[in-house]
Amino acid sequence: MILRHAFIPQDNRRLAHVCGALDEHLRTIEAAFDVSIRRRNESFRVEGARRAAERAVALLQQLYDRAAEAIDPAELQLALVQAMQNDTPALRVVHASESVADAGAEPEIVLRTRRSELAGRTSNQTAYLHNILGHDITFGLGPAGTGKTFLAVACAVDALERGTVQRIILTRPAVEAGERLGFLPGDLAQKVDPYLRPLYDALYDLMGMDRVGKAFEKGQIEVAPLAFMRGRTLNHAFVILDEAQNTTPEQMKMFLTRIGFGSRCVVTGDTTQVDLPKGQVSGLTDAARILRGVRGIAMTRFTSADVVRHPLVARIVEAYDAARPAAADPSDH
Repeated sequence: MILRHAFIPQDNRRLAHVCGALDEHLRTIEAAFDVSIRRRNESFRVEGARRAAERAVALLQQLYDRAAEAIDPAELQLALVQAMQNDTPALRVVHASESVADAGAEPEIVLRTRRSELAGRTSNQTAYLHNILGHDITFGLGPAGTGKTFLAVACAVDALERGTVQRIILTRPAVEAGERLGFLPGDLAQKVDPYLRPLYDALYDLMGMDRVGKAFEKGQIEVAPLAFMRGRTLNHAFVILDEAQNTTPEQMKMFLTRIGFGSRCVVTGDTTQVDLPKGQVSGLTDAARILRGVRGIAMTRFTSADVVRHPLVARIVEAYDAARPAAADPSDH
């Protein structure tokens, strides 16, 4: 199907922002929707499957309407995800200094973070946020790029800012993917830091480096490998276990039984990327099977449709899923 669309009134500055440098944004939209886009001045020609072409045209108009300033690639990717999902986010995240009234009319959820533009971009992400806020233990399972860890950290930061928890504890198993901890320089803390870096990055993005540094000094934030959790009881804390697919069943049970009074726990991981020795059962897969239906525990499963990264990431995930025999998919067990 071929659709033609013209932007009226014509604004060359907006057109340049929509198209991007050397039409880079148009190429990204083509790849995401599997369409062909041709343009001459303000007139665009979009060719592809009917639904895809209609969504591409709608997105182009949406981008044009807000193209008074340059559109960066990250903003475009988020707009693409929304367009492909055709959903309206049910969550708004505002700066801690803003009031609910300032954020818009009756938002369902308001989180206090430094990232005022953060939002649940897909229906699964919105459901995930509701699960986190409504359950003591929440599991987020799915491929890379779906926001499992980032949204969990955002909820943790919000809980700390509101005073509903006294500290944030972020942990993950220090399992190597082809390298050995012993070969890395430094003491134990320095050895495990590379494995915890994604958690630091999320904190810095959501709170700012200065605020994170002060929170560490006050003991309000703790980042540690999973092995350090044994024997502890975590009261009044927001606890996140990341990369949980690399836990053993014993480690997972140990971790889940650390949760104390006034605490909330989020467990995230991708059961298709297990780095445990061959034949070793993943603690995440095991827990998802055993705890299914347990009251107070929520499970959110993400798919390639929830990937908020380059469109190729979603296609890579889909290709691997298609190549993997259905019987071998650990998420089905």
